Amino acid sequence: MTPADRVPVTDDAGGPPAPPTGPAAPGRRLPGALLTWGRRLLVAVVVAFAVVAVVRERDAVSATLRALPWPYLVLALGAVAGGVLLSPLVWRAALDAMGVRLGAATAARIYLVGQLGKYVPGSVVAFVLQMELARAAGVSRARGLTASLLTAGVAVVTSLAAGLLAVPALAGSRPGLLWLFALLPVGLALLHPAALTPLLDRVLALLRQGPLPRRLAGGAITRAVGLSLLVALCYGVHLFVLVDAVREPGPVGRPLLLLLCIGTMGVAMTAGLVAFVLPSGIGARELVVVAALAAVLPYGQALALAVVSRVLFTVVELASAGGATLAARRRARG
Repeated sequence: MTPADRVPVTDDAGGPPAPPTGPAAPGRRLPGALLTWGRRLLVAVVVAFAVVAVVRERDAVSATLRALPWPYLVLALGAVAGGVLLSPLVWRAALDAMGVRLGAATAARIYLVGQLGKYVPGSVVAFVLQMELARAAGVSRARGLTASLLTAGVAVVTSLAAGLLAVPALAGSRPGLLWLFALLPVGLALLHPAALTPLLDRVLALLRQGPLPRRLAGGAITRAVGLSLLVALCYGVHLFVLVDAVREPGPVGRPLLLLLCIGTMGVAMTAGLVAFVLPSGIGARELVVVAALAAVLPYGQALALAVVSRVLFTVVELASAGGATLAARRRARG
């Protein structure tokens, strides 16, 4: 890491550290153990339902997988990679809004490696991991955590804004999912620095951290929103490529299909964030994808594409985190 990439920001602890405590009493450990096993049971149930659905539709799923041409898979993989690699720039812009600047390579390593924490049930692990990686890069824990929370908030707002394109399809198949859009007006209002700054100060106070040194920069927040919209566009394009590879010609033309896919991925990514107790939102994202694509595809085909989409995301996220780590090690050696 070069000196320009490091920002010597002091930790923002607003109070004395908590005194060390001894082993927790059995009564205190019990609720935590029940919560842990509850999350594991929920993940197991979701995975079991997914397996049953795939097995039930195995003929249609296998036929769809065989019909996918590899050039389409490569294009879809590239679109996912574009969205994943743009995401660290959103996190970097969130840091910039607080007056903290990091190099793009350092921000990519922190964000991409930290994002692997979302594969652990209860995706708050990703926030903690990003916070600690940011601390190692010279950014205070409070700033690192605030940037991750702000990035997640921006992602929800932009994804829901894109998801409006899928409302007609979801209203006909899964109207119960439309409650997610109740978050959109609140999110849009909170994106303004005048409302967002005191909200983040309140969160920092709950974490026993000092307030932000100044009001958030509106230009950096606008940049984060623009980049997040590009991420949503990339994810929508990846789904469009997959659908276009297997669908039969019909009344829905390609322009409308592209808009549907952008909206579908917007709602799907939001559902994945809301279902944070599930590893990487598994099950929640696929539910939205299958429900929306049912407007243009048979159920079996939609289910197969949802599975392919999940695999593509997992491959890209693991590869990008590994690539960012290797690049950082090479820079350190140099």
